Amino acid sequence: MKMLDIKAKAKDLGLRAGKMKKEELIRAIQEREGNFPCFGSAMEHCSQEDCCWREDCLLM
Repeated sequence: MKMLDIKAKAKDLGLRAGKMKKEELIRAIQEREGNFPCFGSAMEHCSQEDCCWREDCLLM
């Protein structure tokens, strides 16, 4: 997902992106949505099949 799309999603959730890095912003979104803020920590395996960040996360 492109950074502009991520910032738009954050704004919709009432978050201010400021100068957050992509990983930080996605974790803040995950937390705001009531999910575990785990983006980028899955290594090679992720059990969160329905996560909209899954594909990008596994590439980290």
